[in-house]
Amino acid sequence: MYVFKYIRPYRWHLVIGLMLLFASSLVFMAFPYLAGLMVDVAQGKTGRPMDLTQVGWILLAVLIAQGGISYGRVMLFAQVSEKGIAALRRALYQKLITLPLPFFEQNRSGDLVSRIAGDVEKLYNAFSITIAEFLRQIIILVAGIVFLAITTPQLALIMLLTFPVVVLLAMLFGRRIRALSRQRQKALADSGTMVSEAVQNIQTVKTYTGEWLEISRYGRLIKKAVDISLRYAHARALFSVFIIVLLFGALFFIIWEGANLLQAGKITAGDLISFVSYTAIIGGAIAGLGNFYTDLLGALGATERIREILRTKPEIELNAEAEGASTPGVNSTKVQGHIRYEEVRFSYPTRPDTEVLKGITLEVKPGQKIALVGPSGAGKSTIVQLLLRFYDPNSGSILLDGKDIREYDLREYRSHIALVPQEVLLFGGSIRENILYGKPDATEEEVIQAARQANAWEFISGFPDGLDTIVGERGVQLSGGQRQRIAIARAILKDPEILLLDEATSSLDAESERVVQDALDKLMEGRTSIVIAHRLATVRSSDRIYVIEQGRVVEEGTHEELSAIPNGIYSSLARLQFVVSEAS
Repeated sequence: MYVFKYIRPYRWHLVIGLMLLFASSLVFMAFPYLAGLMVDVAQGKTGRPMDLTQVGWILLAVLIAQGGISYGRVMLFAQVSEKGIAALRRALYQKLITLPLPFFEQNRSGDLVSRIAGDVEKLYNAFSITIAEFLRQIIILVAGIVFLAITTPQLALIMLLTFPVVVLLAMLFGRRIRALSRQRQKALADSGTMVSEAVQNIQTVKTYTGEWLEISRYGRLIKKAVDISLRYAHARALFSVFIIVLLFGALFFIIWEGANLLQAGKITAGDLISFVSYTAIIGGAIAGLGNFYTDLLGALGATERIREILRTKPEIELNAEAEGASTPGVNSTKVQGHIRYEEVRFSYPTRPDTEVLKGITLEVKPGQKIALVGPSGAGKSTIVQLLLRFYDPNSGSILLDGKDIREYDLREYRSHIALVPQEVLLFGGSIRENILYGKPDATEEEVIQAARQANAWEFISGFPDGLDTIVGERGVQLSGGQRQRIAIARAILKDPEILLLDEATSSLDAESERVVQDALDKLMEGRTSIVIAHRLATVRSSDRIYVIEQGRVVEEGTHEELSAIPNGIYSSLARLQFVVSEAS
């Protein structure tokens, strides 16, 4: 198993634990023998100079030994499972967080997180319980058969001919029940997912009066879950009948045969009690093997799914030295901020047949502010995503200071760039933690200064907890303008040479837009800036404006130059927007 590499540091815990497991299983097999011995001693049929007190002391010693060995075994296996699986969780999260963006676009985040959690939990159960119990049942099965063959060979043959058949039938029943159980769990999980989506989109549900639609959808899923649950209950009820009629029937048949042998004087009462106990234990071991074998197969399947993630090539290779380092910490050299796109063509990995950029060529000189304008879907955001190296171009190249951006160390390269997106999603902690994301080792004074420059300190200081105010999941406890200013403060604290603004003010009201735009103007001073905007009023002061349409640069120039082009795309947009603005 691939995951054994995470268990290897604790291999001696595992080896000693397995030795104790073997010892405890053998000691456990002494109990049925001692129970039979007590009966024979009480009847005086052992032929040995031994009384019940001595047998009692032996039994007490075995119990104490079994307890001590079992404690040591459980603790050793706990060391292996807890520490080994914790190492796996860390490795899995480290790999997940470093995977490229297309991986997350091809996998639903909820399903991904749920699958990873479930698969790791299966492996945890395998190392903490399943492997140990599977081996334990094998030892008990072999040891039990050996004991029976030695002590009561007449009954052992009857048991081996009848009992395994019944247990195998029980295992087949169990497989059907487990299949229905999985279907039931999936149906309940689907209903839970639907509830989660409805709650997350509750504003949309209420806006479109979709309450009854959601209730109807949920009702159908619950009905499906109930139907499966009733089939599951039916199977369990039949299994109960099977256990009572056949399993106990087989057991009592063996006891009946043993009673006949006892009556004929061929075995003692103690032998019969020991035999019945061994038979029950062996039957349980056979049934347990089926259950634990299924669990082990599930763990192997989980291992394969985890291996797929661990084997996926990350976009950033982290090592022990880099672990824990903040992104700003890798900014070892300054860049001028001279950006050039040369005949860049690109299609998204999920849509390879649709070319989004069709030979984009543009330039941003150090300290310049350029704007990308054009209709939705023209490729403006894609240009920014390529600069961030979320994707690489299919052809052409993007240069930073004359060097292809693919030649830079990715962590160091991104440390020179900050992004303020249209929709800011904050982490669920405090305002301080969200601002510090730009520079985790910043001082209190630096954080406050960044907040002041972002025009955010006034509302932050107005909160009772100030910087320690909890923003809630995705920042829902702050307004859109407040979230934007927190994002700007984070970018200011990072102090990047290159700034990317993707519709940073488009969703704000007029007053919030004015405050945020003022903060953005401060942030862009002296930095190479690329601004995506639909509102042309926010880009009039840009050093150069590129008009993007259907993945191509169709116009470029200053606001005045583009406005002077008769029937140009930019001049038409400008006339429309500014006329509407004046009319309003």
